[in-house]
Amino acid sequence: MKTDVQIAQNANKKHILEIAKELNIDEKDVVLYGNDKAKIDLSVLEESTNENGKLILVTAITPTPAGEGKTTTNVGLSMALNKLGKKAFTTLREPSLGPCFGIKGGAAGGGYSQVVPMDDINLHFTGDIHAVSTANNLLAALIDNHIHRSNPLNIDPRRIVWRRAMDMNDRVLRDITIGLGKRGNGVVRQDGFDIAVASEIMAILCLADNMEDLKVRLGKMIIAYTFDNKPVTAKDLGAVGSMALLLKDAIKPNLVQTVENTPAIVHGGPFANIAHGCNSVVATKMALKLADYVVTEAGFGADLGAEKFFNIKSRYAELKPNAVVIVATARALKRHGGAKKGEYEFENMHALEIGFENLEKHIENVKKFNVPAVVAINKFPTDTDKELKYIEGRCNELGVEVALSEVWGKGSEGGLDLAKKVIELVESDQADFSPLYDLDLPLIEKIEIICKEMYGADGVEFSSLALKNIKKYEEDGYRELPICMAKTQSSLSDDPTKIGRPRGFKISISDVKISAGAGFVIPMAGNVMRMPGLPSVPAAMKMDIKKNGEIVGLF
Repeated sequence: MKTDVQIAQNANKKHILEIAKELNIDEKDVVLYGNDKAKIDLSVLEESTNENGKLILVTAITPTPAGEGKTTTNVGLSMALNKLGKKAFTTLREPSLGPCFGIKGGAAGGGYSQVVPMDDINLHFTGDIHAVSTANNLLAALIDNHIHRSNPLNIDPRRIVWRRAMDMNDRVLRDITIGLGKRGNGVVRQDGFDIAVASEIMAILCLADNMEDLKVRLGKMIIAYTFDNKPVTAKDLGAVGSMALLLKDAIKPNLVQTVENTPAIVHGGPFANIAHGCNSVVATKMALKLADYVVTEAGFGADLGAEKFFNIKSRYAELKPNAVVIVATARALKRHGGAKKGEYEFENMHALEIGFENLEKHIENVKKFNVPAVVAINKFPTDTDKELKYIEGRCNELGVEVALSEVWGKGSEGGLDLAKKVIELVESDQADFSPLYDLDLPLIEKIEIICKEMYGADGVEFSSLALKNIKKYEEDGYRELPICMAKTQSSLSDDPTKIGRPRGFKISISDVKISAGAGFVIPMAGNVMRMPGLPSVPAAMKMDIKKNGEIVGLF
């Protein structure tokens, strides 16, 4: 079979203006980036009088090296809905260059179920992530210049919390010393880099309703504390206008298409194990005005991305999800049951039975939000009928339908069963969405609710630093913010080695941080890095471009 890149480059793409025309978007509201990608002006959302379409969230089990295929399922479902006569739209996050060149490779779907132009989407695309990192680093430069130039805001250089950012995995930049050398080089202090998609500016870009909301949120970002422990914001520094200027195009959603010409918006890219892990609010809202069915996704498993989609994004954007698709594979469930690499291809009912508990927990998690779900089994050629029937039977016992998904190899044809089941769920009007917790609860209670209800923990252990920061944030007026847990994606617990469905554990909160502009509090569970490192053999070492422009190695 052809590689993902070959399929994408051979796709019969329509000119992006033709896609826009089919959506009734006026040409004056489309900013072209070549023939196959474009920005959509926010006026399309602001001026629309259309009723909202139906919103379907795609989430998954706890990710494993065996593979799940959440984005592939998302794209394939949207194409299958179109094939069944529904006006469908898919909305995705933008891939980060760090994971792309690190261990993950591309993130635009796969096989005959992907968004195109796949190579551009995975690389520089329309420059949104570069705009975020530039705005982030402009603010960092302004902070250091301020303390070098007599420091009128009385910023304590030891308590600057704003870090620099770049969109690449580079572990040596996690902790650095700046200002060395001559006196004119600035104040010597410790600093560090986060990956760009972990920047609070990325989270703000994805939660802002419009440019004015973006500016308000940018102004609220806490960048440092004074010598007398008062917070200093980006607005105090006078940095809001210039950052917004850098983000003037990045806030506009990116219009592309799937390999079968289903419209797609790919916009925003916050990490789900650090930030809230969802594409932008303006992208989702715009798609809801332009289509009957909108398929979106949230990062990693339902304990992280889906929980944040419901408790943060849906709450802030006043979204009403109609259905959820939980993606799983027999291979990944066997991995959760103890099977090792090289054993996924063989029938192993014992491992599957143990591993199914992970899927069971994610089904329970979704049900807590009162939104109906269907399980999509991303089918591999090595799956046996016995394994697939076992998964279906167990899901049915839990009151959940199952659909086999073969969109990777068959495109929309492989997703028709899933699409039909999604339509049935949506039209049954079962959804009565409600968040997991009330915002007026104390921060500690909200953290405990997530840990116990979503992860299955027996309790939560807070460090003295975490308790100190929680007290400080509540005193500063941030008690009613939602919670955005920073936790490993590899386990329901805070220990990445505990696969399956761990029991009898507690979550350890080592620190609690705040993103006052984005509007959430971030408890740090376990050891979560904001700047990933590269693996021993980075994916970048297998990538190349040939003389004729053919790309190799990018999946």
